[in-house]
Amino acid sequence: MKKTVVAIICGGRSSEHEISCLSAGGVLAGLDLGKFEAILIGITKAGNWVQLPSGYPLSIINGVLPTVIESLTPIVADVHGFSVNGKPLNIDVIFPTLHGPYGEDGTIQGFFETAGISYVGSGVMASAAAMDKSFSKMIFAASGMNVASGVVVSRTDWKSKCADIAYPVFVKPARGGSSRGTNKVKSSTDLEVALKDAFTFDRKVMVEEAIVGREIECAVLEKDGQVMASVVGEIVIDSKYEFYDFEAKYLDDATTVNVPADIPASASEEIRAKAVQAFKSLGCSGLARVDFFYTEMKEIVINEINTMPGFTGTSMYPKLMAASGVDYSSLITALIDTGLTRSNGVLGN
Repeated sequence: MKKTVVAIICGGRSSEHEISCLSAGGVLAGLDLGKFEAILIGITKAGNWVQLPSGYPLSIINGVLPTVIESLTPIVADVHGFSVNGKPLNIDVIFPTLHGPYGEDGTIQGFFETAGISYVGSGVMASAAAMDKSFSKMIFAASGMNVASGVVVSRTDWKSKCADIAYPVFVKPARGGSSRGTNKVKSSTDLEVALKDAFTFDRKVMVEEAIVGREIECAVLEKDGQVMASVVGEIVIDSKYEFYDFEAKYLDDATTVNVPADIPASASEEIRAKAVQAFKSLGCSGLARVDFFYTEMKEIVINEINTMPGFTGTSMYPKLMAASGVDYSSLITALIDTGLTRSNGVLGN
């Protein structure tokens, strides 16, 4: 039986380039090689597409994150598909482990749609809305979910919009990820510095009230036409960190993951239901990780949704699915099968 050719795409131009490479390494390691044949495609930080050779390092080595280098064999990617030196790669489906702008925001999904290639994950609109937290928050609020209050600012209007805000607040890029450019601000004296950092990642920045609560996450999987929510897990952060920032997430082993989360069963079930509600309200496909706060007042506040969450074997999304009875390899297979059978495009793939 002919194997399905899966192109795993990683890297990209966003600040999450290295995390994307880690996710690709995870997917490659978990791929069922009895069913699938893998092709590794990297996008350099300059935006060039290259073919990654077998054995290319996609893990943290001696504390150094992986990247896609420029000197590899170029790939031509256009509306006719993918080719190397004029030879078509004949890809059946794409697994884009791309995080952040130009990967998780609908742009590359639009290219896949135009080229008529099946792919894993959400389509153009859902990807774009989920990536831009200022838009996804409005959609969540419109569907009846609790969100943090705040304002969206630019370089030219932040002083007037932030004149009367109550501290502490979180300052973060509207279309960022992995907490890069995100800072907790406790007074007006630190606000400008935090905004300057956030504006290096996006020209649109969100200033939100700091919700005091436990960080609860839920994985959502679309499989065989059904949308299921995982058990919920809690991120417990070392007290030396103010919040779940980039270093705490990836570099310092400063977090503990409790799966399932030690919260009342009723709260867990409500969060699971709201995760599916968030997934459907944005029109997502395939997978998502939905992040919530659970406050001391037992209030559930949705923080954000990630349409292509971190995908290493130890990432939260696979951990939650494993605890729900879907092991890593089966999860990858389910996502690829769903990507092959569903269409996000108006006219269809």
